[in-house]
Amino acid sequence: MSVIFESTIKMAAGSNEDWYIELKDTVDDRVEICADLSEYSKKVEEFGADYGGNIDEVKWMKDDNVPLPVMDSIRFEMSKLQKEIEEETGKPLVNKES
Repeated sequence: MSVIFESTIKMAAGSNEDWYIELKDTVDDRVEICADLSEYSKKVEEFGADYGGNIDEVKWMKDDNVPLPVMDSIRFEMSKLQKEIEEETGKPLVNKES
C-alpha cells in the first residue's frame, strides 16, 4: 500500500486573493481544508502519523482559476517554511539527487 496525499490549491468562492489547500489522503479518502500553510503542515503531520510518518508521495495540483500572483505568494511561503524546517532538523526535506 502506497501512502499518497493529494494537495490541491484552490481559490475561495468569489475571491481573487483568498486561497486554501484541499488535502486528501488517498488511502482512506479523508479530506481536510487548510486555510494556510501552517494548518496544512499540521494536517499532513496528523495524517502521516496514522502511517508511522511514512508518506510515499505528496502530489501537488492547482485549480485552473488560481492566479499567478497567488501561486507566487504560496511558493514564497512554502520556501520560507521549508528553510525553517530544514534549519530545525538539520537535514534537507527534498532529495536533490535525480
